[in-house]
Amino acid sequence: MLKLNDLTLHYGHSQILNGISMEAERGEVTCVMGTNGVGKTSLIKAISGTHPRSGGSLTLDGEALGPLPAHQMAWKGVAYVPQGREIFPLLTVRENLETGFACLPAAEHFVPDEIFDLFPVLAQMQHRRGGDLSGGQQQQLAIARALITKPRLLLLDEPTEGIQPNIIQQIGEVIRHLRDQGQMAILLVEQYFDFAYDLADRFVVLRRGEILLEGRKQDVSRDQVLLGVSV
Repeated sequence: MLKLNDLTLHYGHSQILNGISMEAERGEVTCVMGTNGVGKTSLIKAISGTHPRSGGSLTLDGEALGPLPAHQMAWKGVAYVPQGREIFPLLTVRENLETGFACLPAAEHFVPDEIFDLFPVLAQMQHRRGGDLSGGQQQQLAIARALITKPRLLLLDEPTEGIQPNIIQQIGEVIRHLRDQGQMAILLVEQYFDFAYDLADRFVVLRRGEILLEGRKQDVSRDQVLLGVSV
């Protein structure tokens, strides 16, 4: 679904990503790991178009894409759940979900029942403002909003950050369900090692903007991944 070749990214004169080449396949969770400041979020931003890449190529489902802005990447089927959630606090839960309609034809401007099946709490709070939800509920809303766009590639940046354990478990179950449906590739940036290791089909470990370790779960040991993350 996603193929990167020699991708680079700069902030001003500082180079953050140095020749990233990797793949994420449909029906799999590819987990990007590493210590703080190694370029994980920058990688997600480069893929989603929220920060322009400096060089390299990106292919989505066989289509080579130039450095498109975020809204055009969303139209192409890339959904981004950013670190910190970034829901609209003054809009209701339903209104937040409806912002995803911008990526869809008019005939598909409705909230599918599956969204509320995956996140029952949102059905109960449809008319509550997003800013009044707990952190865990806001994270569920952010993921649900992304799913409204019917993505081919789902980018999740630190979905467990600051979330209570029972919500983390629910989010993990949703990610498994989405993976097992086989309709999308999931790229997960995560610091919570046990959560990430349990879900991942493939690992990409970054260090200083470069890939330190990459491999499928059956080809790399838990200790190898853990060592790479701790370097």
